Amino acid sequence: MNKIANELGTEKISKLLIKQAVPASIGILVMSLNMIVDTIFVGRWIGIMAIAAITVVLPIVFFISSIGMGIGIGGSSIISRALGAKKYDAAFKTFGNQITLTLGLSILFVFIGTYFCFPILQLFGANGDIVNPATEYFHVVIYGVPFLAFAMMGNPVIRAVGQPKFAMYAMILPAIANIFLDVLFIKVFDWGMYGAGLATTISYAVCGLFVLGFFLSAKSSLRIHVKNFVLEFKIVKEIISIGSVTIVRQGTISILIIILNYTLFKYGGEVSIAVYGIINRVMMFALFPVLGVTQGFLPIAGFNYGANDAKRVKETIKTAILYGTGVALLIFIGIVLYPEAIVGIFTEDKELLSKTPNALLIAFLATPVITAQLIGSAYFQAAGKAVPALLLTLLKQGVFLIPLVYILPKYYGINGVWMAFPIADILATSITVLYLKRELNKKLI
Repeated sequence: MNKIANELGTEKISKLLIKQAVPASIGILVMSLNMIVDTIFVGRWIGIMAIAAITVVLPIVFFISSIGMGIGIGGSSIISRALGAKKYDAAFKTFGNQITLTLGLSILFVFIGTYFCFPILQLFGANGDIVNPATEYFHVVIYGVPFLAFAMMGNPVIRAVGQPKFAMYAMILPAIANIFLDVLFIKVFDWGMYGAGLATTISYAVCGLFVLGFFLSAKSSLRIHVKNFVLEFKIVKEIISIGSVTIVRQGTISILIIILNYTLFKYGGEVSIAVYGIINRVMMFALFPVLGVTQGFLPIAGFNYGANDAKRVKETIKTAILYGTGVALLIFIGIVLYPEAIVGIFTEDKELLSKTPNALLIAFLATPVITAQLIGSAYFQAAGKAVPALLLTLLKQGVFLIPLVYILPKYYGINGVWMAFPIADILATSITVLYLKRELNKKLI
């Protein structure tokens, strides 16, 4: 088995976390830049309603492809622990089962999404002038979902076998492709929303094929064997048990998006949905280092948990929280200092420029404290403890944010929507920290 993977159990934690987190952060950064540039292009070259349309459609796409992400994280947790315990056959079998589950389920949901396109778009908030561009975009993007789902499945597995740079490349290549194709299809060919959708679909295919190429290459310590495609109930059960945390979380986010888009439309019209579209893109970009630390944390914690090294597991948790919190604080300072300049990157529309900066500031108020919540829930996934992982992951979006988004606007109007984000962050982080402290004070393994 690849000796790089064994370094997860021997190398200094701080050095190891940087080695894992930096490529993950760069990958997330480039992916975020891709979505930001995509939003800038459609906003400037197509219009405000194009931003709103993408804001409605992409959560649907990511919900379907999150099946792959959930299977990837669930399986990579098993693989990390299997590698730590030197159970290599179990790692190979798990990987084969991941491929079967991802492709089968994602293709099934593509058929469902295509057949029920209009009611699904309406459910997610495609109202008024948003309907036509959203429908045009959705009809193209949906066919790239199996490629995206496979890439999302493979990415955490690549990190689990100790190859974070290749996981980074898998995120960078499609971003570059999408930006180039956006210019070609939208600006040069003037294909509008169809062009934006086609560029995104091709970029998903590039991502999926690159991940497949990695596993077929000599760089991968995991091999694709047809015999491992046959589903094994025990493995599938554990993959779903752990991966369901991610799938349920994405499902909860989808419910949140439905409520959020309806609330935004009710209290602020189509423009407010475009405002949230910009805030959402900034969140993805601004938080890339924190998310990178979380992604880098998972394989290290999982490997050492599997190797029964409680000391290294605890050190990994503490180091990840320290690094992530420091980065989050710097991000928060940047948002506070330059909200207008950040919004001005996306649009020249006066109404958006007047409404978005204040909303952005409010939504980011709790940024310095979010790392502990992310690492806390990620630890339980890495350790294969599905129930606490699920409960802690759902705290922000499910337990707090959905009710707050529904209730607060009744008293504070559209600002109530933005206020819901920091309040949910603070409440979810407080509970997670208490739960994680209790876990660290007892025998982990």
